[in-house]
Amino acid sequence: MNDPAAKPRVTITYCTGCNWLLRAGWMAQELLQTFQTDLGAVTLVPGEIGGIFEIHVDDALIWERKRDGGFPDVKELKSRVRDQINPKKDLGHLDRG
Repeated sequence: MNDPAAKPRVTITYCTGCNWLLRAGWMAQELLQTFQTDLGAVTLVPGEIGGIFEIHVDDALIWERKRDGGFPDVKELKSRVRDQINPKKDLGHLDRG
């Protein structure tokens, strides 16, 4: 699957009033580094709702700050994305321990 448009897309919606852009950007960078050839895009979306922090893979909501209790650590984030796009993918040291 070489066409980026055909690959899964991650969207991170963050609260601008809460200054969560850096957190969202860091998470995007982590995902792009880990899933270099598996993702079509990682998009950052400034949220219009106070306190919003949501992560979608295509149409699936995989993280919601209020529902899931804060922010995901990098292991949880990568595991949830992996489980949506390629459950058999080995995440190396993150899958061990």
